[in-house]
Amino acid sequence: MFFIALFLFTYTHFSYSQQISNDQLKHAGAGFVVSSITYTTIYATTKNKKLAFYLSIGSSLLAGFAKEYIDSREFNTKLDTGEALATGVGGFVATTSFSLFIGKKKKPKDVALVN
Repeated sequence: MFFIALFLFTYTHFSYSQQISNDQLKHAGAGFVVSSITYTTIYATTKNKKLAFYLSIGSSLLAGFAKEYIDSREFNTKLDTGEALATGVGGFVATTSFSLFIGKKKKPKDVALVN
């Protein structure tokens, strides 16, 4: 029983470090918006799902790392890769959502009419 209690205590102790900050949620939202705009623009012009998929994920990652690079230069701090990756995660969620639900529509099957 002691080992179970010790395990549960250490498990809950380590789980505090896994919380998502409010700033990271804002980064994920920004990545979602950037990726959504990129995906819809690329897919509308090219009708290529793979190209739209990769470019929209890349654009959200680029936006995240560019923002963190500018912040690190402006405030003289180190580059926060966690927030940049949070932006990429938001972009990944948007991109996978779009790639699953946008695309070729199924053609209705021809039904033979029987007299």
